[in-house]
Amino acid sequence: MVEKSAMVPASEVRSFRDLRAWQEALELSIDVHRAAAELPAEHRFELGRELRRSAISVPSNVAEGFSRHSRKVYRSQVAIALGSNAELATQLEILKRLNLLDGNRTTDLIARSDDLARLLQGLWRSLRTRASTIERKTHAD
Repeated sequence: MVEKSAMVPASEVRSFRDLRAWQEALELSIDVHRAAAELPAEHRFELGRELRRSAISVPSNVAEGFSRHSRKVYRSQVAIALGSNAELATQLEILKRLNLLDGNRTTDLIARSDDLARLLQGLWRSLRTRASTIERKTHAD
């Protein structure tokens, strides 16, 4: 497994591959793909396709935003990744409620999606511009 970026100081992040959020999103995407392949045939195409699409979107948007070299665009792409992760969490909840996969496996995927949401929120907050941080503090006073 790739080294967790929690161990890598921010100044040493050279690639999106160094970001823990991207690493976790990629691993979750792979496991969602494996789970989608095990869905009953009547759900594999429609729900499986949606699961794969939303799961792929999360690490893809983190990578794209990082690679754009614009804090504003990066933050926007992380927001899109958050939305895709929320879609994924909803689809996983549907799987759970319909008992389409092993309950423990679905519960694990949901928990990982929730953990990923927290990582993405932290990344999104870290990308605030200095001006928006000052503005937010001014309005709080």
